[in-house]
Amino acid sequence: MNSTLTFTVTDDDTAVAVGSGSLPVLGTPRLLAWCEAATCAAIEPSLPAGSTSVGTRVELEHVGASAVGQRVEVTASSTYVDGRLHRFTVAARNVGDDGGGKVVATGEVTRVVVDVERFLSRL
Repeated sequence: MNSTLTFTVTDDDTAVAVGSGSLPVLGTPRLLAWCEAATCAAIEPSLPAGSTSVGTRVELEHVGASAVGQRVEVTASSTYVDGRLHRFTVAARNVGDDGGGKVVATGEVTRVVVDVERFLSRL
């Protein structure tokens, strides 16, 4: 289970906009959301009918900046499966003419497969 998604940083994605800093660069919370989106895309084809997955653990190291207008490629690769538990390695790179493939983040996301009705009934 793998997936690759590409996003373009907008003003709404910056640290200033998401409240995680004062600079007009990609904010870590938005980058984390993009990493989770990649894991969702990777696991989706394997989900049984009536099921979804929920994020339960995240580890992310945001090591480089991405400016507004920069394209960022996010990959998720399955590294471990044990029943309902799925663990993914994630990585994000600046891509395009001005990105050079520079790694801007690496980490791990854990998701657990749940039955939608049963999960929602517990809320």
